[in-house]
Amino acid sequence: MTVVGIDDTDSRERGMCTTYVAAQIAERLRTAESATVSRLLLVRLNPAVEYKTRGNAALAIHTDCDPERAFALARDRLELLAETDDERTNPGLVVAEHDPDTEVPDGVRRFARAAIRDHLEIADAVALLERHGYRSWHTGNGRGRIGALAAIGARTALEEWTYEFISYRESERWGTPREVDRESVFAAADDGYPAVWDTVDRGEGETVCVPHTPGPILHGIRGDDPDTVRTVAERIESEPVADSQLFVTNQGTDVHLRDGSLGTAEDGRAYRLEGQVASEPETRRGGHVFVDLGPPADAPTAGSADGAERLACTAFEPTKRFRDRVRALRIGDRITACGEVSRGTLKLEKFAVRDLVRTERVTPTCPDCERTMESAGRDQGYRCRDCGTRTAEKARRRLERDLEPGWYEVPPCARRHVAKPLVRGGFDAPTHPER
Repeated sequence: MTVVGIDDTDSRERGMCTTYVAAQIAERLRTAESATVSRLLLVRLNPAVEYKTRGNAALAIHTDCDPERAFALARDRLELLAETDDERTNPGLVVAEHDPDTEVPDGVRRFARAAIRDHLEIADAVALLERHGYRSWHTGNGRGRIGALAAIGARTALEEWTYEFISYRESERWGTPREVDRESVFAAADDGYPAVWDTVDRGEGETVCVPHTPGPILHGIRGDDPDTVRTVAERIESEPVADSQLFVTNQGTDVHLRDGSLGTAEDGRAYRLEGQVASEPETRRGGHVFVDLGPPADAPTAGSADGAERLACTAFEPTKRFRDRVRALRIGDRITACGEVSRGTLKLEKFAVRDLVRTERVTPTCPDCERTMESAGRDQGYRCRDCGTRTAEKARRRLERDLEPGWYEVPPCARRHVAKPLVRGGFDAPTHPER
């Protein structure tokens, strides 16, 4: 078997899409080389890496083509299609000759896992390429070799896979407004749900599957079943579809999240953190909502390895109605927060309510006249001026909460590619899915 890995061919301003380049390579392998292509992998890498492309996707093509021929053909397509006029685009190509399911070296498997959760250097990729004798090619600074090598090892590095069926536009239409019938998208999304997810955002009225960038994608349908994503795509009424391709992908799996603690969370990585709400939620300029997460009640005291520290969490304005969930939190609520840490702040993707504060302490009411009592002085409790009734401490009043225990998530319009939608299931508490 031959595995072709590619990465970093697109540009934020000029367009292109690495999935399209991979689809073109696969088609040339089938037609020009009469080769069999068994699958295409779409691997989302660490979304917190600062130099990422738009979706930070690397691609792998599994084929029975001769590796030398596959390398030459893939290089030709990369040189033709990659947007190298953008200095931030640094394509990379890696070709390996082994079975992607059973023969991936341990070091390459670990490298693939690290590319999704950590930071890697070009030198790390080069060392592995040389050690295993893989063919490689690059332009620019060669950063694309990191993703290309990660795509080579991804099949054995990851356990959970989903699917995306991508339809592409005719090339002469690239950069023009997409002609997609909105109602047909919503109807197809309803028919495919929940096996197909993040196709639309009903709360915002958006067709999430239709991009707004100048690239070649017309729409992309994501889900758990390959036949269903294809069926949903075929039901959408639109401008002509020039080509289409099914991808096996790690999208919607939460594989980027690592378990961590407040005291050890680092910038540029994504975490699943336990803690207690330590500040009242605050809406700041731009509509962003901030709240501090403190250590759980049973956490080690300050000065320990984990440290009794706080971490700011935010729900940015594009997360829309998710911000109301964050605003509903109160000091003392115990939660699990998930998201990327950047500049010392956790960008919330989802959170689970583990325990809610159900009461609040208030100035007591006189049981005789039902008037609010007054402080009797420092550490002297409360008294009723009229009746002389006294009580030693504040009373407890039950709180009406707008949250329930369980998981809450950002809406589809704000979801990261790799973040797991609640509708997919497998969570450790009740879920409150957005659709």
